[in-house]
Amino acid sequence: MHIKNGKVRLKMALILWYLCLHLVCTNTEKFPTALTIKEDLDDLNIEEDAHDSDPEDMEVFYPTDKWQTLKPGQAVPAGSHVRLNLQTGQREAKLGEDEGLKLKYWTDGKRQGMVNQNAASFTHQELKEALKKFKKEADDVSIKGSAQARFRSMDELKKDMEALDLLVETDVQIMRKLLSKLGSSNSTVDERVTALLDLEYLVHQVDNAQNLVSMGGLQLLTDALNNTDVRLQESAAFVLGSAVSGNPAVQVEAFEGGALHKLLTLLATPRQMSVKKKVLFALACLLRHFPFAQSRFVRHGGVQVLGELFQANGAEALRVRIVTLLYDMITEKELISQHGADDPPGSAHEERLRQYAEVPLLPMLAEQGWCSLVPELLDSPEHDWREKALRALLTMVPRCQTLYQQNPKLITSLSDLQKQYQELALTEENLGEEDGYFKEILALVDSLVGKMHEATMGVDILHYQNS
Repeated sequence: MHIKNGKVRLKMALILWYLCLHLVCTNTEKFPTALTIKEDLDDLNIEEDAHDSDPEDMEVFYPTDKWQTLKPGQAVPAGSHVRLNLQTGQREAKLGEDEGLKLKYWTDGKRQGMVNQNAASFTHQELKEALKKFKKEADDVSIKGSAQARFRSMDELKKDMEALDLLVETDVQIMRKLLSKLGSSNSTVDERVTALLDLEYLVHQVDNAQNLVSMGGLQLLTDALNNTDVRLQESAAFVLGSAVSGNPAVQVEAFEGGALHKLLTLLATPRQMSVKKKVLFALACLLRHFPFAQSRFVRHGGVQVLGELFQANGAEALRVRIVTLLYDMITEKELISQHGADDPPGSAHEERLRQYAEVPLLPMLAEQGWCSLVPELLDSPEHDWREKALRALLTMVPRCQTLYQQNPKLITSLSDLQKQYQELALTEENLGEEDGYFKEILALVDSLVGKMHEATMGVDILHYQNS
C-alpha cells in the first residue's frame, strides 16, 4: 500500500516538473510588444485568404476560450492556460481568463502600427490579419482620393444642371424669338441684322426652314428685302437663299409667295452690287432642280435681266456667278433627259421631263446674245473663270456653233489658251500629276476647238456637194 502511494506521488511530481519546465520555455519565446508596419503596404505579400495553409501556421496553436488538444511540437502563445488531461495523457490549452487578445491600432502621420495590450506576443496569423487590415485602409483612402478627383459633389452637379436648364432651348423657340425681334418695330437695324444672321445659320436644316415658313418668316424676309437699308436687304436675301436651297417644300412656298418676281426686280433695278450678289445667290437656290420656276424665270425675262447685269459696270465679280447659274440649268435639263429615257410612261420622272421641256433656255440664250457674251470670260486671268466659261460654251454649241465660227476673237482666244494649257499640263505631268487641273482645262479647250472644226468641215463638205 505504501509502495503504491509512493508511485502516485512520484508520478504527480514528474507532471508538475514537466508543466513548470514548459511554462519557462514558452515565457522565454516572447515577441516584441509593438509592431510598426512599413509605409509602402503594396510591397507586402499578403495572402487574401486568412485560412490558407502555411507551413509555419501548422506549428502554432491558436487558443480559444475552450480546452483544445495540443499536437506534438505546437507552440503555445504566452498567457495561455495549459493542462495535462490525466484520462487521455495529452496536453490541452485554452485562453487565460479575461486575457483575450486585445489589439490597439495607432497612426502617426503616414506611419501606423498595433500593440497587444494584454499579451506580449503575436501569432503569425494575427500578424497577417493586422497587415491585411492596414492594406485595406490604405486602398480605401486611395480609392476615395481618386474618386474625389474624378467626380464632383452633388451640389456642384445641381448648380451645373440649373445653369444648363437656363440655356437649353429648342431651335423652334430660338427661331420664334429671332422672328419676333425681326418683326418688332422697337428693334434697331443692328438687332434685325443679327437676328437674320442667326436665322441663316438655323435654316440650313430642312425642318428649321419649313418651320420658318409655318411661322410666317417668308413674309418677314420679303419685308426686309423691301427695306431701304442695304444690310437688311443683303441679310434677308442670304437667309432666303439658304432656306430654299435643297428644300423643295420651301422652294414651292417661296415661289408661290412671289419670291421669284421680287428677286428679279431687285436685280433689274439700281442696287448696290453687294445686295445683287446675295440676291443672285437666292435666285440660283430657288431655280435649282425646280423646272416650273425655271420656265417662269425664262418667260418673265430672267435671261434678259441677267444679260443686262452681266454687261453692267462694276459687275465683273458677278459674271462668273451668272454664267455658272446658266450652265447649271442647261446641264440639269440634259442629265434629267438622259436619266429618264428608260422610265415607264406615267412615272413621276416623266412629269419632270415634261416640265423641263417647257424651259426653252438654250433658244433664249442664243436670242439674247449669250453666244457672244460668255466668251468674254476667257479674257480673265482666273483659271476658274475660264473653266466655267469653257463648260458653258460647250453646252451652248448646239445653238451657238455658227456664231462661234464667226467670232475671230473667240478663235484667237482658244488658240492662245490651247498653247498655254499645253505647257501648264506638261509641267503638271513632270511633277507627277497625271490628272492635274490644267490638263482638265486643256481637255475642255481641245473639245471646243474640235467641235468648231467639225462644224467647219461639215460646211465645206456641204458647199463642195452643192457646187
